[in-house]
This record gives sequence, structure tokens and C-alpha cells, in this order.
Amino acid sequence: MTDNPLDNIRIVLVGTLYSGNVGSACRAMANMGIRHLRLAAPNIQDKNWIEGQKMAVHADDVLNNREEFATFEEAIADCVAVVGTTARGGLYRQHVRAPRDCAAEILERAATGPVAVVFGREDKGLLNEEIAQCTHLIRIPVDEGYTSINLAQAVLVTSYELFTASGHYQPPHEKAPAAPQAQKAQLMKMWREMLEEIGYMDETKADHMMQGIHRVFSRGVVTKDDAALLLGVARQTMWAWREKGLGKRG
Repeated sequence: MTDNPLDNIRIVLVGTLYSGNVGSACRAMANMGIRHLRLAAPNIQDKNWIEGQKMAVHADDVLNNREEFATFEEAIADCVAVVGTTARGGLYRQHVRAPRDCAAEILERAATGPVAVVFGREDKGLLNEEIAQCTHLIRIPVDEGYTSINLAQAVLVTSYELFTASGHYQPPHEKAPAAPQAQKAQLMKMWREMLEEIGYMDETKADHMMQGIHRVFSRGVVTKDDAALLLGVARQTMWAWREKGLGKRG
């Protein structure tokens, strides 16, 4: 058991050809809090992993800690679920779902043990015999005009859906308290005085024009900090105007 089911996600790349794709996949994984990479029967052309190290950037720990297996079967042997990715259709690929639609279910399985999320070869994806060993199949929704997705991009999109579904991301929230009505009224009064003083509007049209100003502010001035900022703008504008001897009371 684990408090964070993402710790039990195993990204499995099958028959991968290019170390740069592996490095980019590592970066995508690290962005989404997934750290365990497995290579099944890798066929890396760059034996020195130069491109892979370059593309991994600061996710070199994911790349360096990768596990390599001689066969697909060995790579998934300890997993309680195997999620295959496929862009192709066919009789045995008709029950595919979008990553977003099954991310929660995948994480439920991952809460009980390792789950393999499997990506096939750059040139031909997963073979039918590999698809047959998957408990789930997913397909990233794309435009029908071009369905091929780069390996690392596919890892990123799928990992993003799992990360989002895990609930670990907490969006920043507004720290300033809501602006009270009295402060908003003070803001409107100050802006009216400022706009009249600098000649933007005269007193005969002020009521009508302030309705528009109020409408704009009511959509955007939400917090006390918002209102205080705009109050400051009005005060500073009037001060500068009067310093130049241009104001009504200059």
C-alpha cells in the first residue's frame, strides 16, 4: 500500500529505438511526479545515451535509475494491472478509453500494487500479442487527420491525466480577503473625483459614465488588494495633476 498511488506507476517503454525519446519521456514523467521507468527489450541505437542524457535535462535521476528487462513479460510480471496505449484500431483494440476517462480507476489499482503503463515502439507501437496481455487499453484523443503522437508526448499526456486525477496538484488561491462593499464604494467615489478632475468626464455626464466604470470594476475588482491598488492609482493621479497646478483645487 502507498499514500501516493503515483509511486506505484511504472512507465514501460517497449522496444524503444532512440535514447532521446527515452530522455524526453523521463522529463515528462518527472514533471508529473512519476519516477519509475522500465525499458522492455530496448533497441537503443545511441549506445552512449548522449541524446538521452541531454533530453532528460533535470530528470537524469529517472533515466539513470531505469530498469531494463529482456522481454515485455518480465517488465510487467509484478504488476497488478497493465495499461496499454494504442493509436491503431482493430478487433482487439475496440475497448480503448481516453486516459482521462480511466485515470481514477488506474490510480485505484496503483493503490494496491505496481501498475504498468505501457508505450510501444516509435515505428509500430505495441504488437497484438502485447496488447493481449494488457488489462486496460487507452488512446489519446487526437484529430483523425493525424493520429501519430511522439513517444515522449504520449507519456506526458498520459502522465498528466494520472497526476491531475491523483489530486496532488493544488492550484494557488487568492490570499487577500474579499473587498467589502464600503471599500468598493470608496473606490468608485475616488475614481469619479479623479476622472472629473483630470477632465476625462464632466459633472453632467458623470452619473452615466460611472455606470460603465462600475460595471468594469464589478467584474474585476474582487479582493481588498485589488481595490487598494486602484484607490492608490486614483490618489496618485490626482496628486500629480494638482502638483502641476492643473486640478480644480490646484
